[in-house]
Amino acid sequence: LSSLRVMLVVGGPCNVGPGMVVGEELAETIRSHLDLQKDKPNARYTKGALKHYSDLAGRAVANGYAIDIFACSLDQVGLYEMKIMSDKTGGYMVMSDSFSMAVFKESLVKVFECDAAGYLQLGFNARVEVFTSAEIKCQGAIGGLSSTGKKKANIAETEVGEGRTCQWLVGSLDKKATIAFYFELVGGGQTGQITPGKQGVLQFQTTYCHPSGRKRLRVTSVAHRYANPNMMDITSGFDQEAAAVLTARYAVAKGESQEWVDRMLIRLVSKFADYRKDDPRSFWLAPELAMFPQFMYHLRRSHFLQTFGTSPDETAYYRTIIMREGTLSTLVMIQPALLQYSFDEGHPQPVLLDTCSLKNDVILLMDDFFHVVIWRGEKIQAWHDCGYQEQEEFSNFKQLLQAPAADAKQILTDRFPVPKFVQTNAGGSQARFVTSKVNPSSAPAGQTDATAVITDDVSLKAFMEHLIKLAVKS
Repeated sequence: LSSLRVMLVVGGPCNVGPGMVVGEELAETIRSHLDLQKDKPNARYTKGALKHYSDLAGRAVANGYAIDIFACSLDQVGLYEMKIMSDKTGGYMVMSDSFSMAVFKESLVKVFECDAAGYLQLGFNARVEVFTSAEIKCQGAIGGLSSTGKKKANIAETEVGEGRTCQWLVGSLDKKATIAFYFELVGGGQTGQITPGKQGVLQFQTTYCHPSGRKRLRVTSVAHRYANPNMMDITSGFDQEAAAVLTARYAVAKGESQEWVDRMLIRLVSKFADYRKDDPRSFWLAPELAMFPQFMYHLRRSHFLQTFGTSPDETAYYRTIIMREGTLSTLVMIQPALLQYSFDEGHPQPVLLDTCSLKNDVILLMDDFFHVVIWRGEKIQAWHDCGYQEQEEFSNFKQLLQAPAADAKQILTDRFPVPKFVQTNAGGSQARFVTSKVNPSSAPAGQTDATAVITDDVSLKAFMEHLIKLAVKS
């Protein structure tokens, strides 16, 4: 087995050769989403560049190599076109504004971290093969991988991600690498029905080359009991967090829109909720499903499905990362975590990702995976500007300021790629990192303070009311 990774460190767009994404004239701007949609003149290089980088990705896959891309520039560098090289080989992708920022420097260091024996904590040239019981067919896999084209009887007709195969190649694996597999059930026996209580079996065999040069095989077997075809049995075993992540990957991989998410959600709740026809007040959703619509509300507002306000490079980066992170990290991307620090509570308290949490006398720590933001309310910022934290009698205020900074540092230390750290306050120019994510529950009519969030987005309450109305409709 060959083991090799190519690391591309790029600080500007390619403007010569088959991989060029912009011309040599400085007056020519690099393509935007609108340029790509309308096929404008400055998007004329994209089709040729995509083919070139796709061919390079194919050559890397054929040899079992991984291609990493570290892109650092204030402007776009062509990640949109180069994305396929990282996606097909399982290589890393890191995007930052500058090579001098911690996002690049610390992420690069993490790639070369070694274990106690002195080996890199990576696996190379991996192959993952899935084996199933007769009634389970594999539709495909989504992650940093490529199909090897191996055929078996357990391959489904419907294709999801890299489908029509039972084996995939991953150029590089680390301890956080995650792959989503999609399956369908087909009837068994003479009746064509699956027997409740029977167990379905899946086995994953992963072979990879360890940095020591040894080939390793890891086998993971799982078995699940089939439920009765009534909704209560299915609901009780529903993992809404994992379902949200799998739905997000599917939507991104298929290039689905907000409308697809809405239709899927209406079908789901109308089938599994308890209600009387045409009576929204009778609507009830089991706790195992109750958070799923909320995750979908935040997903449909996110940069993963929406391209407004982002460049093609940023969209490519966000979509590559969500395809390969685990459940907890992906949920943070979809619905950022928000912690509140105040004098009233000794410890940080999780609060709603909502405009009602933007209070004057608190500090908020928001984590959306790509950014870690410390937000100070107007009153807290005013005290900080007066220098109260420097005075001995206000040592408790100094501790309040230090607490979110310490927690943010821990997040930055543990994560790869390293997030961008932002410190801001209500009304500050970078407060947009928080205000663009929160649910706009309170209407800004007549509200003039710095916590007002003016947006065309509907609130979660209005979204849920409309969802329930459509779900119970006869």
